[in-house]
Amino acid sequence: MARRTGPKHRICRRVGEPICGSPKCPALKRPYPPGQHGRGPRRKLSEYGRQLLEKQKLKAIYGISETQLRNLFRNAARHRGRTGELLLQMLETRLDNIVYRMGLAPTLPSARQLVTHGHVTVDGRKVDIPSYRVQPGQRVGMAEKSRNLGLVVSSLESTPSRVPYVEVDPESRSGTLLRLPSREEIPIKVNETLVVEFYAR
Repeated sequence: MARRTGPKHRICRRVGEPICGSPKCPALKRPYPPGQHGRGPRRKLSEYGRQLLEKQKLKAIYGISETQLRNLFRNAARHRGRTGELLLQMLETRLDNIVYRMGLAPTLPSARQLVTHGHVTVDGRKVDIPSYRVQPGQRVGMAEKSRNLGLVVSSLESTPSRVPYVEVDPESRSGTLLRLPSREEIPIKVNETLVVEFYAR
């Protein structure tokens, strides 16, 4: 699994919004680019620059590597349909993201940690691969020994809203992916068309 070891909020500051999902993201207090010239007028990006920035945003939102995103794009491009929407569906149905969408973790990195540490099950079987693709109808939950972890309990209590394509049962610490999401239901601000154009060059 790829680990991000660089600055966590550089892209957030660059685009001026907390795309990392953290409630403590510095972009909330400083919505301008980092560096001594950050408060100046934003530079006008070229078409390539816009495509690159959207691709970097998508990587930052889901916390994946360049190789992982490129492979997902190639997989999406082989299927019939809108490549950008298929790409987002593949990212949304990753196991770590489903755990996050269920409200079992406050952030995507913490959801990924729950998965890698063996706290998460799919249809009753432990799965510790964050990139595992959850299929519609599969049930995702916490292992019995992990259901009362402080992180999970506090996250379930504070999660403001959930997505319509995931049904959650807070009492059993589990949920089901009802169906693949439509683009309108995926709560991220990314122009996936520019990402497709970047990789299709």
